[in-house]
Amino acid sequence: QVQLVDSGGGSVQAGDSLRLSCRISGRSFSALNAAWFRQASGKERVFVAGITWNADSSYYADSVKGRFTISRDNAKNTVYLQMNSLKPEDTAVYYCAARYSDRLSRYPYEYAYWGQGTKVTVSS
Repeated sequence: QVQLVDSGGGSVQAGDSLRLSCRISGRSFSALNAAWFRQASGKERVFVAGITWNADSSYYADSVKGRFTISRDNAKNTVYLQMNSLKPEDTAVYYCAARYSDRLSRYPYEYAYWGQGTKVTVSS
């Protein structure tokens, strides 16, 4: 079985940075595509960033492009989301997700494995 544990959230000021981590346990971590989603209070869960199993491809939601960077360390079974220049509208619970596939997806329903979420609050 595959298990994901998200961490790294917190409360920061606008313009600050945070790095989220997602440790993935279970078999064949290196074969998993991974992504980060976020869900603001009262809103649906939306795609933030995704990365392929071998890190040769990644893509981002327009709202975070140029500010957020997704990466992975297969030796540590960990996926990261570096978030810079944070804005109040980035406030949400952030979830790591993973799937076995040969392509990335921005749709939550296509991910079989999820972390428990980590809360990010950005104040102005």
